[in-house]
Amino acid sequence: MSAPPSDATPEPRRAAREISRAVARRYLAIHHLLAPPRAVTPGPTGILEVFDRLGSIQFDPIEIAGRNHDLVLLARVAEYRRDMTDQLLYEERSLFETYNKGLSLVPTAELPWYRVTWDRARVRHEEEAFATHADLVDELLTRIRETGPMSSIDIAPRAAIDWSWRPTNQVRAILEGLAEAGILGLARRDGNRRVYDLVERLFPAELLARKTPASEQFRHKLMSRFRAHGLLGHHGNMEIWLGASPWLALGDEDGLELKTKGRRQLHAALVDDGSLLPVAVEGIRGLRYIPADSLEWLDRAEREVAAGASPGWQAGGPGVAFLAALDPLVWDRDLLRSLYDFDYVWEVYVPAAKRRWGYYVLPILFGDRLVGRIEPRIERRANVLRIVEVWWEDGFDPLAAEGFISAFAAAIEAHRAFGGVDRVQWPRTARLRSLVAAVRARERPLPSRGGARAMAASWLPAAIEAR
Repeated sequence: MSAPPSDATPEPRRAAREISRAVARRYLAIHHLLAPPRAVTPGPTGILEVFDRLGSIQFDPIEIAGRNHDLVLLARVAEYRRDMTDQLLYEERSLFETYNKGLSLVPTAELPWYRVTWDRARVRHEEEAFATHADLVDELLTRIRETGPMSSIDIAPRAAIDWSWRPTNQVRAILEGLAEAGILGLARRDGNRRVYDLVERLFPAELLARKTPASEQFRHKLMSRFRAHGLLGHHGNMEIWLGASPWLALGDEDGLELKTKGRRQLHAALVDDGSLLPVAVEGIRGLRYIPADSLEWLDRAEREVAAGASPGWQAGGPGVAFLAALDPLVWDRDLLRSLYDFDYVWEVYVPAAKRRWGYYVLPILFGDRLVGRIEPRIERRANVLRIVEVWWEDGFDPLAAEGFISAFAAAIEAHRAFGGVDRVQWPRTARLRSLVAAVRARERPLPSRGGARAMAASWLPAAIEAR
């Protein structure tokens, strides 16, 4: 594999397909299984269908409205519940955690194309942490081998060491390092506490033994970013590309250079062999690329836009979805601004006094438009889904938009049911009074979920109340 002649973005070998902004937005909704939302088959089959389309989904442990991967799946899979994915992760092991774009969930069948991350982490840790703390490494592996899975609290803590971005208990740090190196894997999570076991007890021996060239693994990892988003450019925020090309030379790179230069080599090869197809979007600077197997979705988007079809693809008009902060659709913040006129900043790490919106705010997708933001909080002790606040984009009137209130109420109800709570609580503000009244007008009672609980199913009038 030869390097491009310069650091400039390589020119594609095929002509770029020109599409309108409307087609681009419609295509992304279709590609992301959001046309309409929550229409994928319920249960594990639907979850695996989403992974088949997107490749990998980021994991984030913060659980305010739901964990990130749960929110991604909730927006797409009918009647989604968090234990469905936990079953696939820790019982059936059809999915596993690894580092792709950050910590991610990927299909276990693709393990041979992701172990390159293990290999490089192992070399780094063996030269540093594992060498310095060899006795502890041996102690932990011996204990797990002899007594079974363990977490960092199952053994007395040791003095803190510098680890990642903060001082960390040695036991926790070394367990994390052994997992990053592919020596341990996750047997399960107890809440967010990781319980580790030997990888050979978690995955089939033939899968662990399968060897794939490192260059092919990096190609797969880069392609996974384009699969997940659907319309990435060649540049953009470096968070999108971390780990998609070699960052440590082990001599197995097959001509790939390190970091950005290696990514450009891989990208050029994917375009040359037709795995990625260049697209020029009206009014958007630079070329974008779609996976070749998504071409049918682009063709469909063009037909629907040309025919003036509703951007909701369901009876009653467009659907509404609340998008996770790390949903692949919102990875490229520059594209959100240029294609949707939507400026999204995840403010979870922004000091409260400097936040423009709120702590855990989710974009609201209506059909193929981003029309606002919502801050929902699942408060299980209080048995309530609390809507902290809702904001609308300039020019969008939720009461005047045809079909919006019904679709919005359905999204709220799906979130309530996912959270396993009985009530939805709204902020008592004059600005939202008409919205809440309109949502209430679309409620309908359904049977209760057990005699001991108050009637709380999908559209119970008492389920949505002012705080």
